[in-house]
Amino acid sequence: MKILLDQGTPGPLRRALSSHEVKTAFECGWDRLENGALLAAAEADGFEVFVTTDQNLQYQQNLTQRRIAIVVLKTANWPRLRPHANLIVKALEAIAPGAFVEVSTP
Repeated sequence: MKILLDQGTPGPLRRALSSHEVKTAFECGWDRLENGALLAAAEADGFEVFVTTDQNLQYQQNLTQRRIAIVVLKTANWPRLRPHANLIVKALEAIAPGAFVEVSTP
């Protein structure tokens, strides 16, 4: 699966996703794009999932026509996320194209 990590998403999450192709918005040169343009660029480049910590994304963008699936993390705090990385991996494995999923950590 081709996964794009948004700017606020903790970089160490990449290790938990090692069986997938993972890039950051910065690596793609998209760190200055706004959400709509970023999602369009990601879709055009074949990304299947966008992982973000922007909890307002679903209210800021019309996601109904998007092919890219979106996973929203409730925190960007890696020490808090690390013990629950398996929840993120499970969400990614189960997500369908165009779906929107929020992952909460205990």
